[in-house]
Amino acid sequence: MDKTSGQEILVSIITPCFNSEKTIEKTLACIEEQTYSNIEYIIIDGGSTDATLERIDSHRRQLPAQLRVISEKDGGIYDAMNKGIRLASGQLIGIVNSDDWYEPDTVWQAVSNYQGNPYEVIYGMQRTYLDGREKATVLYHHDFLPQQMITHPTCFVTKAAYEALGVFDTQYRSAADYDLMLRFYESRKVVFTPVMSVLSNFQLGGMSSSQKGVRENARIRYRRGYMSRKRYYFVTLKSHLFEWTHR
Repeated sequence: MDKTSGQEILVSIITPCFNSEKTIEKTLACIEEQTYSNIEYIIIDGGSTDATLERIDSHRRQLPAQLRVISEKDGGIYDAMNKGIRLASGQLIGIVNSDDWYEPDTVWQAVSNYQGNPYEVIYGMQRTYLDGREKATVLYHHDFLPQQMITHPTCFVTKAAYEALGVFDTQYRSAADYDLMLRFYESRKVVFTPVMSVLSNFQLGGMSSSQKGVRENARIRYRRGYMSRKRYYFVTLKSHLFEWTHR
């Protein structure tokens, strides 16, 4: 498919943010640089008290014409994502956080690899950074979802999949994306389409990579029968000990 094909597919991109003045401009720039043009961009701000909204305003002319900015208090990042999903009009929905960024051809890659299934997740390779330095480029295949989360920042999900199978469970603070992908996987209704290209650049160090995230991931696997009780208790204890010794 050439880069002008498939432009009739509207893609909604959601950016949840809160007090992100130091990082969001790189995220905004990656949307402006997309080679695919039929984009609806939805920014869900949690009521920032810094200059986040001013940073967004300074980019309005360069961002997609279909731009929505919502600024109000929310219940955390997954609540913000759910708000964006409810507002989204696109056939495909991607989520890029306010300290991460897409490659220029990311949305085009998602559209060109989309198989047309009503319930589909397109995902790809993720380049990770730690303290400003490139650490690794990874792709975890969906066949191993019970053991390892796929690269969620690279995911583009059909709107129909969210409508039929649900959105993020906000009881989780750092691993609702894993819970959601496991629900998709277990439904046997969702087609997962891997893309062997870098789709997202991800900054390590957030809650999902913290020890709270480790414990929450383990709890999800244990509750769904993918981890024994003995292993769950061991992982949880090890995580608490690591946290305690690294204060």
